[in-house]
Amino acid sequence: MTDQPDLTAVTETLTKAQARRIALAAQGFHDRRPEAFAASMRHVQRVIDRVGIIQIDSVNVLARSQYLPLFSRLGPYDTSLLDRARDTAPRRLVEYWAHEASLIPPTTWPHLTFRMRRAESEAWRGMQSVAHEHPEVVAAVETEVLRFGPLTARQVEARLKHDVPRSKDQWGWNWSLVKNALEHLFWAGRITSAGRTTQFERRYAAIETAFPPAARAAAGPEARPAEQESFIELVRIAARSHGIGSELCLRDYFRLKTEQARPAIAELVRTGELRPVEVRGWKRPAFLYVDAARPRRTEAEALLSPFDSLVWQRERTHDLFDFHYRIEIYTPAADRVHGYYVLPFLHRGELVGRVDLKADRKSSVLLAQRISWEPEASPTAAKALMRNLRSMADWLELTDLAMPTD
Repeated sequence: MTDQPDLTAVTETLTKAQARRIALAAQGFHDRRPEAFAASMRHVQRVIDRVGIIQIDSVNVLARSQYLPLFSRLGPYDTSLLDRARDTAPRRLVEYWAHEASLIPPTTWPHLTFRMRRAESEAWRGMQSVAHEHPEVVAAVETEVLRFGPLTARQVEARLKHDVPRSKDQWGWNWSLVKNALEHLFWAGRITSAGRTTQFERRYAAIETAFPPAARAAAGPEARPAEQESFIELVRIAARSHGIGSELCLRDYFRLKTEQARPAIAELVRTGELRPVEVRGWKRPAFLYVDAARPRRTEAEALLSPFDSLVWQRERTHDLFDFHYRIEIYTPAADRVHGYYVLPFLHRGELVGRVDLKADRKSSVLLAQRISWEPEASPTAAKALMRNLRSMADWLELTDLAMPTD
């Protein structure tokens, strides 16, 4: 890449309200919702195309996090559609470390090869140690998955005890070693996931088994793109999904480093896909995606998962919405300000409140344990929140809604 452009050469100045509307449209909040429970795979694919990444998290106090972004954009829908997109051939989504543990289109997966190549230096300690200290375990686990997968970690452990028996004084086949070997192979891109069980266990599989035919060739080791080409594509996806964002926004979407993202941004500016702009009130320079929609108004409203891509990057959330948001799941209960599993509430394009939600499945009640409003919240926001909470209760097949008593 030569003749690098001046990334500070502002071409336009936008208000924060304009930037907000661009961001909401890019994330799919201006798309027309289907009727309740009438969403099809076409609607699911539209959300996938909009956001590019759907984060996974094991917390299930309300619903698994991967289901919530689609509810926020589609309203009540059949979650088996997302399961089918992930678990059933031809898969529209595969799992990998993108933002965090995430679902991504199979076409995006090869562009994360740079991360796979660092599996032995950047992965968690358990994965690194099994790769360095027990290569025979890694080899045996890989063979078992390639021959007999999809398999969960416990199924791999059980098969190895039968297929490759070892005495206990030789450490045997224990779940911890097998699990670490599987996670190392998964991180390294030597195997993938063919979905999850109802207990949220990964089902490890060969890439040839899990990937749709059209994506297999590009996933092969010899066909993987060059790193710089991948950085450009990942920033392009981030830019399209943001509509407008700072370098930090574009970098954080796939957790890229500055030295990976900045040259890619420069290249997209050079080719005209990104335009440097100023957003009033932003401390950082911004970049506008060339094809970003620019609505003149917004009526968008939704309850947002703590892991929704609209609010991932906390500085961006503050810059766009003047909204300070922190996840308090790991904060001691006595120190929490807003609650345990707090969903921001989007109303008419503004983040106006937070709701600490829990699905009490035994009693079939959606518990709104605490509601916190922003000072500027519209008088109509409370009625809109009730509408969204009742919609969520219906979606979760809960018969009642309990509101805070104070």
